[in-house]
Amino acid sequence: MALKKSRDILIYADTARSSDALYFGDVQITDPFISFSLRGRKYCVVSALEFGRVKRTSSFDEVLALETWVDRTRKAFPGERPVPAKIIAVIVKALRAGTLTVPSDFPAGVFEQLKALKVKLEVADGDLFPEREVKSNADAEGLREGNRCSAAGLAAAEKLLRRSKIRSGTLYLDGSVLTSERLKVAIETACIEQGSVSSNTIAAGGDQGCDPHDRGSGPLRANELIVLDIFPRVTETGFFGDMTRTFLKGRASDAQKAIVAGVREAQLAALGAVKAGVSGKAVHQTVLDVFAKLGFETKHTPKGSVGFFHGTGHGVGLDIHEAPRLGPTVDAPLKKGTVVTVEPGLYYPGIGGCRIEDVVQVTSGAPRMLSSYHYEWELK
Repeated sequence: MALKKSRDILIYADTARSSDALYFGDVQITDPFISFSLRGRKYCVVSALEFGRVKRTSSFDEVLALETWVDRTRKAFPGERPVPAKIIAVIVKALRAGTLTVPSDFPAGVFEQLKALKVKLEVADGDLFPEREVKSNADAEGLREGNRCSAAGLAAAEKLLRRSKIRSGTLYLDGSVLTSERLKVAIETACIEQGSVSSNTIAAGGDQGCDPHDRGSGPLRANELIVLDIFPRVTETGFFGDMTRTFLKGRASDAQKAIVAGVREAQLAALGAVKAGVSGKAVHQTVLDVFAKLGFETKHTPKGSVGFFHGTGHGVGLDIHEAPRLGPTVDAPLKKGTVVTVEPGLYYPGIGGCRIEDVVQVTSGAPRMLSSYHYEWELK
C-alpha cells in the first residue's frame, strides 16, 4: 500500500481484530503490536517470536526489535513497567515524530496514557485508510476465493438437505433429526477444508429465518424455507466471502414460491442497477420498487418488522462489513472497483424468510460477479 505523505499514523492492534493493521503491513500477527508511519516509511515493533517472519514476509520498510525498545523504555522510566504507551512514547521521541493519526477504535487506555506522556495524537475522521474501499485486481481475487469457500459451504449444506428424509414433518438424516447445528457443522467443516474459517454461520429455518441475524437452532422441518448465510474468512489472506441462498426441502406453498421469486427478481434488478456513479440509495430504491410492484408490504410492529427492512448490501473486503453501503440514506455514488454484496430479502412469519446474496465488483458497466452458486431452491 502507498502511504499518504500528508500524515503519519499509529496503530496498536492485532491483525485478527484490526483489518487496518492487516492492510498496513500485509502480515498476520496474533498479538497486539505497534506499527506506525513516519515521513513516508512504514515501521513495526515486534518481539523475537515474530521478528524474522515479519521482516521476511511483511510490507514494512523497517522492523524494529521490541526487546531493544523495552530496554530503552526501562532506562527512560526507571522502576516502571515498560507498557505499550511508554514504549511508543520513547520511540516517538527517538525518531522525532510529530502528530500521529490513530484509528477511531484505537485502545482508549493506551490513548489516554499517550496523551499524558505528551505524545501528539489525532483521531482519524472516518476510515484510517479510505483507499481500501476501491479493490485492486488482487483484492478482487481474494474476495472471489472467499466466495468459493462460501459456495463450498452451501454445497455441503445442500447435500445434507437433499439426502434428508421427511418423517412427520421433520427432516431426518442417517436416522437422526437434521438440525440447524448439524448443517452449520457441515458448512464450517467444508470452509475449513477449503482454507477458510466460517464463524457465526446462519442456518435458520421457518420463522427463525424471518430474523435476518438469527443463526438458527434446533430441528429443521419439511416444507419450510431455510436461510443459509455463509461469510468465511480466508485464512491466508484475511479476505471474506459472503453468500446467502434459501432452500426448502419438500413442497413449497404458493406464498413461499412468491416471496422467493420476488427476492430473486429484486436481486436481478439491483444487480442491473449497480454501476459506477450510481448511488447506493438508487440501487436500494430499485429493490423497493420491485417489492412494491409485486405487492410485498413492509411493516414495523411492536413484535418486530416484516417485509424488507434492511439495506440492500454492503462493502466487503478485509472486514465483513465495510464501505460502501447500498441503503436508503446513501447518497454517495459508487466508485469503480468497489465491491458490494447485493442481498435483498423478504420475511413473513408463518410463510418464512428468504434472502439471496451475491458479491460483485463495481465497473463502469455491468458488475463483475465475484460469487457463483446456483439458484435452485426447492429440493425434493
